[in-house]
Amino acid sequence: MPRVVYDSHYNIGCWGSDRLHPFDTRKYARSWQELQRTLGPQLAQCHQQVDRPVTDEELLLIHSPEYMARLRSSAAIAAVTEVPLLKRLPTWLLRWALLTPMRWAARGTVLACRAAIASGIAVNLGGGFHHAKYDRGEGFCFFSDIALAIHQLRTEQRIMAGDRIAYIDLDAHQGNGVCHFFENDGDVFIFDLYNADIYPSYELRSRQRIDCDLPVHSGCTGDEYLRLVRSHLPPFLDSISRNGKVVLGIYNAGTDVSERDALGRLSLTDADVFERDHFTLAQFRQRNIPVAMLTSGGYTAHSYQLIANTIGEILRDG
Repeated sequence: MPRVVYDSHYNIGCWGSDRLHPFDTRKYARSWQELQRTLGPQLAQCHQQVDRPVTDEELLLIHSPEYMARLRSSAAIAAVTEVPLLKRLPTWLLRWALLTPMRWAARGTVLACRAAIASGIAVNLGGGFHHAKYDRGEGFCFFSDIALAIHQLRTEQRIMAGDRIAYIDLDAHQGNGVCHFFENDGDVFIFDLYNADIYPSYELRSRQRIDCDLPVHSGCTGDEYLRLVRSHLPPFLDSISRNGKVVLGIYNAGTDVSERDALGRLSLTDADVFERDHFTLAQFRQRNIPVAMLTSGGYTAHSYQLIANTIGEILRDG
Protein backbone atom coordinates (compact mmCIF):
# COMPACT_ATOMS: atom_id res chain seq x y z
CA MET A 1 0.00 0.00 0.00
CA PRO A 2 1.36 3.46 -0.87
CA ARG A 3 2.23 5.63 2.10
CA VAL A 4 1.71 9.38 2.53
CA VAL A 5 4.00 10.96 5.10
CA TYR A 6 2.71 14.20 6.59
CA ASP A 7 2.53 16.14 9.83
CA SER A 8 0.90 19.46 10.62
CA HIS A 9 4.28 20.64 11.95
CA TYR A 10 5.42 21.03 8.30
CA ASN A 11 3.51 24.26 7.91
CA ILE A 12 5.50 27.47 8.13
CA GLY A 13 4.17 30.65 9.70
CA CYS A 14 5.59 33.63 11.50
CA TRP A 15 2.84 36.11 12.33
CA GLY A 16 2.43 37.17 8.72
CA SER A 17 6.12 37.22 7.77
CA ASP A 18 5.52 34.19 5.52
CA ARG A 19 3.78 36.62 3.15
CA LEU A 20 7.14 38.21 2.38
CA HIS A 21 8.20 35.21 0.26
CA PRO A 22 6.33 33.86 -2.80
CA PHE A 23 6.51 30.30 -1.41
CA ASP A 24 3.06 29.15 -0.29
CA THR A 25 4.04 28.20 3.24
CA ARG A 26 0.65 26.55 3.87
CA LYS A 27 0.60 24.39 0.76
CA TYR A 28 1.29 21.27 2.84
CA ALA A 29 -1.84 21.74 4.94
CA ARG A 30 -3.88 22.73 1.89
CA SER A 31 -2.73 19.59 0.04
CA TRP A 32 -3.64 17.45 3.02
CA GLN A 33 -7.07 19.04 3.38
CA GLU A 34 -7.77 18.54 -0.32
CA LEU A 35 -6.79 14.87 -0.04
CA GLN A 36 -9.04 14.47 2.98
CA ARG A 37 -11.90 15.99 1.00
CA THR A 38 -11.43 13.77 -2.06
CA LEU A 39 -10.28 10.49 -0.49
CA GLY A 40 -11.98 10.43 2.89
CA PRO A 41 -11.17 7.39 5.07
CA GLN A 42 -8.79 5.94 2.46
CA LEU A 43 -6.26 8.65 3.26
CA ALA A 44 -6.12 7.67 6.93
CA GLN A 45 -5.28 4.10 5.94
CA CYS A 46 -2.26 5.29 3.94
CA HIS A 47 -1.07 8.02 6.28
CA GLN A 48 2.24 7.69 8.08
CA GLN A 49 2.68 10.12 10.94
CA VAL A 50 6.06 11.80 11.49
CA ASP A 51 7.37 10.84 14.91
CA ARG A 52 9.70 13.80 15.56
CA PRO A 53 11.87 16.45 13.92
CA VAL A 54 15.45 15.63 12.96
CA THR A 55 17.97 16.44 15.67
CA ASP A 56 21.13 18.54 15.61
CA GLU A 57 23.12 15.33 15.94
CA GLU A 58 21.52 13.94 12.79
CA LEU A 59 21.99 17.16 10.84
CA LEU A 60 25.66 17.27 11.84
CA LEU A 61 26.08 13.99 9.97
CA ILE A 62 25.58 15.91 6.72
CA HIS A 63 26.17 19.60 7.53
CA SER A 64 29.24 21.38 8.88
CA PRO A 65 29.34 22.48 12.53
CA GLU A 66 30.11 26.02 11.34
CA TYR A 67 26.96 26.15 9.22
CA MET A 68 24.78 24.76 11.99
CA ALA A 69 26.20 27.40 14.34
CA ARG A 70 25.45 30.18 11.84
CA LEU A 71 21.80 29.19 11.89
CA ARG A 72 21.63 30.69 15.37
CA SER A 73 21.75 34.09 13.67
CA SER A 74 18.71 35.87 12.25
CA ALA A 75 20.87 37.32 9.47
CA ALA A 76 21.98 33.85 8.35
CA ILE A 77 18.42 32.54 8.36
CA ALA A 78 17.21 35.56 6.40
CA ALA A 79 19.93 34.99 3.79
CA VAL A 80 18.75 31.44 3.11
CA THR A 81 15.15 32.59 2.68
CA GLU A 82 16.22 35.57 0.55
CA VAL A 83 13.92 37.77 2.67
CA PRO A 84 16.24 40.44 4.18
CA LEU A 85 13.53 41.83 6.47
CA LEU A 86 13.55 38.61 8.49
CA LYS A 87 16.93 39.51 9.99
CA ARG A 88 15.09 42.07 12.11
CA LEU A 89 13.17 39.32 13.91
CA PRO A 90 14.44 37.43 16.98
CA THR A 91 16.43 34.32 16.17
CA TRP A 92 14.31 32.15 18.48
CA LEU A 93 11.21 33.14 16.53
CA LEU A 94 12.74 32.34 13.14
CA ARG A 95 14.06 29.00 14.36
CA TRP A 96 10.62 28.10 15.68
CA ALA A 97 8.68 29.36 12.65
CA LEU A 98 11.03 28.29 9.83
CA LEU A 99 13.69 25.82 10.91
CA THR A 100 11.52 23.62 13.11
CA PRO A 101 8.98 22.90 10.32
CA MET A 102 11.84 22.03 7.99
CA ARG A 103 13.29 19.64 10.57
CA TRP A 104 9.94 17.86 10.65
CA ALA A 105 9.78 17.73 6.85
CA ALA A 106 13.36 16.42 6.66
CA ARG A 107 12.40 13.61 9.02
CA GLY A 108 9.44 12.95 6.74
CA THR A 109 11.80 12.36 3.83
CA VAL A 110 13.75 9.79 5.84
CA LEU A 111 10.50 8.01 6.71
CA ALA A 112 9.22 8.20 3.13
CA CYS A 113 12.39 6.59 1.78
CA ARG A 114 12.11 3.81 4.37
CA ALA A 115 8.45 3.32 3.51
CA ALA A 116 9.19 3.23 -0.22
CA ILE A 117 11.69 0.41 0.25
CA ALA A 118 9.12 -1.47 2.36
CA SER A 119 5.98 -0.86 0.29
CA GLY A 120 7.10 0.23 -3.19
CA ILE A 121 5.97 3.86 -3.20
CA ALA A 122 5.70 6.66 -0.66
CA VAL A 123 5.16 10.40 -0.79
CA ASN A 124 6.46 12.97 1.64
CA LEU A 125 4.05 15.88 1.53
CA GLY A 126 7.06 18.14 2.12
CA GLY A 127 10.82 17.98 1.70
CA GLY A 128 12.85 18.11 -1.46
CA PHE A 129 15.24 20.77 -0.15
CA HIS A 130 17.58 20.29 -3.09
CA HIS A 131 19.59 23.54 -2.82
CA ALA A 132 21.03 22.96 0.67
CA LYS A 133 24.76 22.19 0.77
CA TYR A 134 27.18 20.83 3.35
CA ASP A 135 28.27 24.26 4.54
CA ARG A 136 25.37 26.54 3.66
CA GLY A 137 21.70 26.81 2.81
CA GLU A 138 20.29 28.43 -0.30
CA GLY A 139 17.01 29.02 -2.06
CA PHE A 140 14.78 28.51 0.99
CA CYS A 141 16.49 25.16 1.65
CA PHE A 142 18.13 24.91 5.07
CA PHE A 143 18.77 21.17 5.43
CA SER A 144 19.49 18.49 2.84
CA ASP A 145 16.75 16.00 3.62
CA ILE A 146 17.79 13.96 0.58
CA ALA A 147 21.40 13.55 1.72
CA LEU A 148 20.22 12.77 5.25
CA ALA A 149 17.79 10.09 4.07
CA ILE A 150 20.43 8.35 1.96
CA HIS A 151 22.98 8.55 4.78
CA GLN A 152 20.57 7.08 7.31
CA LEU A 153 19.33 4.29 5.06
CA ARG A 154 22.91 3.31 4.35
CA THR A 155 23.75 3.37 8.07
CA GLU A 156 20.71 1.17 8.77
CA GLN A 157 21.84 -1.17 5.94
CA ARG A 158 18.56 -0.74 4.12
CA ILE A 159 20.84 0.40 1.30
CA MET A 160 24.00 -1.67 1.06
CA ALA A 161 27.42 -0.90 -0.42
CA GLY A 162 27.15 -0.96 -4.20
CA ASP A 163 23.38 -0.50 -4.23
CA ARG A 164 22.29 2.19 -6.66
CA ILE A 165 20.00 5.16 -6.12
CA ALA A 166 18.22 7.03 -8.92
CA TYR A 167 17.59 10.69 -8.13
CA ILE A 168 15.13 12.32 -10.53
CA ASP A 169 14.80 16.09 -10.18
CA LEU A 170 11.95 17.67 -12.14
CA ASP A 171 11.68 20.85 -10.11
CA ALA A 172 12.07 23.95 -12.30
CA HIS A 173 15.32 24.83 -10.50
CA GLN A 174 18.45 22.73 -10.91
CA GLY A 175 19.21 20.63 -7.81
CA ASN A 176 22.65 22.06 -7.13
CA GLY A 177 22.82 21.04 -3.49
CA VAL A 178 22.21 17.37 -4.26
CA CYS A 179 24.93 17.49 -6.91
CA HIS A 180 27.41 18.88 -4.38
CA PHE A 181 26.57 16.26 -1.75
CA PHE A 182 27.03 13.36 -4.15
CA GLU A 183 29.81 14.82 -6.29
CA ASN A 184 32.07 11.85 -5.62
CA ASP A 185 29.43 9.19 -4.94
CA GLY A 186 29.31 6.72 -7.81
CA ASP A 187 26.20 4.95 -6.53
CA VAL A 188 23.87 7.97 -6.81
CA PHE A 189 22.72 8.68 -10.37
CA ILE A 190 21.24 12.10 -11.10
CA PHE A 191 18.64 12.99 -13.74
CA ASP A 192 17.83 16.70 -13.79
CA LEU A 193 15.52 18.63 -16.13
CA TYR A 194 15.43 22.32 -15.23
CA ASN A 195 15.15 25.89 -16.47
CA ALA A 196 18.71 26.96 -17.26
CA ASP A 197 17.73 30.64 -17.30
CA ILE A 198 16.99 30.90 -13.57
CA TYR A 199 18.76 30.27 -10.25
CA PRO A 200 21.18 28.52 -9.92
CA SER A 201 22.17 28.86 -13.58
CA TYR A 202 25.61 30.23 -12.66
CA GLU A 203 26.69 26.95 -10.97
CA LEU A 204 28.51 25.06 -13.67
CA ARG A 205 30.20 22.75 -11.16
CA SER A 206 26.90 21.25 -10.04
CA ARG A 207 25.74 20.73 -13.62
CA GLN A 208 28.90 18.76 -14.37
CA ARG A 209 27.80 16.16 -11.80
CA ILE A 210 24.46 15.44 -13.48
CA ASP A 211 24.37 12.06 -15.23
CA CYS A 212 21.47 13.04 -17.49
CA ASP A 213 21.55 16.82 -17.87
CA LEU A 214 18.48 18.32 -19.56
CA PRO A 215 18.45 22.13 -19.46
CA VAL A 216 15.46 23.92 -20.99
CA HIS A 217 14.66 27.61 -21.29
CA SER A 218 11.99 29.95 -20.00
CA GLY A 219 8.65 29.41 -21.71
CA CYS A 220 9.30 25.72 -22.41
CA THR A 221 5.92 24.20 -23.25
CA GLY A 222 4.40 21.09 -21.79
CA ASP A 223 4.77 19.26 -25.11
CA GLU A 224 8.51 19.90 -25.28
CA TYR A 225 9.02 19.18 -21.58
CA LEU A 226 7.12 15.89 -21.69
CA ARG A 227 8.91 14.87 -24.88
CA LEU A 228 12.23 15.19 -23.05
CA VAL A 229 11.01 13.22 -20.03
CA ARG A 230 9.52 10.45 -22.18
CA SER A 231 12.56 10.13 -24.41
CA HIS A 232 15.28 10.31 -21.74
CA LEU A 233 13.95 8.88 -18.47
CA PRO A 234 13.30 5.26 -19.55
CA PRO A 235 16.77 4.75 -21.09
CA PHE A 236 18.36 6.49 -18.09
CA LEU A 237 16.74 4.04 -15.66
CA ASP A 238 17.52 1.08 -17.91
CA SER A 239 21.15 2.14 -18.28
CA ILE A 240 21.88 2.47 -14.57
CA SER A 241 20.09 -0.82 -13.87
CA ARG A 242 22.33 -2.85 -16.18
CA ASN A 243 25.45 -2.86 -14.01
CA GLY A 244 23.90 -2.88 -10.56
CA LYS A 245 20.68 -3.01 -8.60
CA VAL A 246 18.72 0.21 -8.24
CA VAL A 247 17.19 -0.15 -4.78
CA LEU A 248 15.60 3.29 -4.46
CA GLY A 249 14.35 6.14 -6.59
CA ILE A 250 13.91 9.62 -5.16
CA TYR A 251 11.61 11.80 -7.25
CA ASN A 252 11.82 15.53 -6.57
CA ALA A 253 8.49 16.64 -8.02
CA GLY A 254 8.46 20.42 -7.75
CA THR A 255 5.27 22.04 -9.02
CA ASP A 256 7.06 25.26 -9.95
CA VAL A 257 7.06 24.00 -13.55
CA SER A 258 3.45 25.20 -13.74
CA GLU A 259 2.61 28.00 -16.17
CA ARG A 260 1.11 29.84 -13.17
CA ASP A 261 4.44 29.92 -11.35
CA ALA A 262 6.34 33.18 -11.83
CA LEU A 263 9.61 31.84 -10.42
CA GLY A 264 9.84 28.65 -12.49
CA ARG A 265 9.07 30.48 -15.77
CA LEU A 266 7.98 27.33 -17.60
CA SER A 267 4.68 26.78 -19.40
CA LEU A 268 3.24 23.46 -18.27
CA THR A 269 -0.53 23.23 -17.84
CA ASP A 270 -2.11 21.43 -14.90
CA ALA A 271 -2.65 18.43 -17.17
CA ASP A 272 1.02 18.50 -18.18
CA VAL A 273 2.17 18.45 -14.54
CA PHE A 274 -0.15 15.55 -13.80
CA GLU A 275 1.12 13.63 -16.84
CA ARG A 276 4.74 14.32 -15.85
CA ASP A 277 4.16 12.78 -12.43
CA HIS A 278 2.09 9.88 -13.79
CA PHE A 279 4.72 8.97 -16.38
CA THR A 280 7.67 9.30 -14.01
CA LEU A 281 6.15 7.17 -11.27
CA ALA A 282 5.06 4.58 -13.84
CA GLN A 283 8.66 4.15 -14.98
CA PHE A 284 9.68 3.14 -11.47
CA ARG A 285 6.69 0.82 -11.09
CA GLN A 286 7.41 -0.92 -14.40
CA ARG A 287 10.96 -1.66 -13.26
CA ASN A 288 10.01 -2.64 -9.68
CA ILE A 289 12.13 0.19 -8.28
CA PRO A 290 10.84 1.57 -4.96
CA VAL A 291 10.30 5.32 -5.19
CA ALA A 292 9.87 8.15 -2.70
CA MET A 293 8.28 11.32 -4.06
CA LEU A 294 9.03 14.73 -2.51
CA THR A 295 6.97 17.84 -3.23
CA SER A 296 9.85 20.38 -3.36
CA GLY A 297 9.27 23.80 -4.94
CA GLY A 298 5.99 25.42 -5.91
CA TYR A 299 5.29 29.11 -5.52
CA THR A 300 1.63 29.73 -6.25
CA ALA A 301 -1.59 29.44 -4.30
CA HIS A 302 -2.51 26.66 -6.73
CA SER A 303 0.50 24.42 -6.00
CA TYR A 304 -1.39 22.42 -3.39
CA GLN A 305 -3.96 21.33 -5.98
CA LEU A 306 -1.29 19.98 -8.32
CA ILE A 307 0.21 17.97 -5.46
CA ALA A 308 -3.18 16.62 -4.39
CA ASN A 309 -4.04 15.61 -7.97
CA THR A 310 -0.98 13.37 -8.22
CA ILE A 311 -1.18 11.88 -4.74
CA GLY A 312 -4.87 11.17 -5.23
CA GLU A 313 -4.07 9.11 -8.31
CA ILE A 314 -1.29 7.24 -6.50
CA LEU A 315 -3.64 6.23 -3.70
CA ARG A 316 -6.55 5.34 -5.98
CA ASP A 317 -4.26 3.12 -8.08
CA GLY A 318 -2.89 1.45 -4.94
